[in-house]
Amino acid sequence: MSPDAYDSLPRVRRARHGDAERIAEVFLAARGRMTYLPRLHTDEETREWISGVVVPHHDVWVAEADGRVAGFAALNGHWLEHLYVAPEAQGRGLGTALLAQVRKARPDLLELYVFQQNTGARRFYERHGFTLVALGDGGDNEERLPDALYRRRAAGQAAEPGSSGAM
Repeated sequence: MSPDAYDSLPRVRRARHGDAERIAEVFLAARGRMTYLPRLHTDEETREWISGVVVPHHDVWVAEADGRVAGFAALNGHWLEHLYVAPEAQGRGLGTALLAQVRKARPDLLELYVFQQNTGARRFYERHGFTLVALGDGGDNEERLPDALYRRRAAGQAAEPGSSGAM
């Protein structure tokens, strides 16, 4: 699909079980561009995980462009566990539209981890008001890659006692 196919404004809606296959395709394509990531699962295992775990057990929204799922975001409590946009649709506002929906759903607090090497995502979250809280060595993620914890609180909400927000 050409990038021009995504020129219309995205429509964000709740994901349905029938979206799982396209969500998996977006996930696989976006992560496929992250050449630093080890390949830990087959595409079929990933599709089963999206269909059997992510879509039914997370709050998931999809961004559609021209009637086609081109991105998704998945929340688990106040954790933004996934926000991916198809590579050919990146830079067109879909990630921002998904993040706006997530912020509406969890206005008080959002937290997420991002790989330290994913500098584009880190800039994206920082532009949208997230603050770097800590850098990790990757011991807690499946990929075993250094990660970064980001947090966004509602405006005027105080930080946790003893937390400077710095490292």
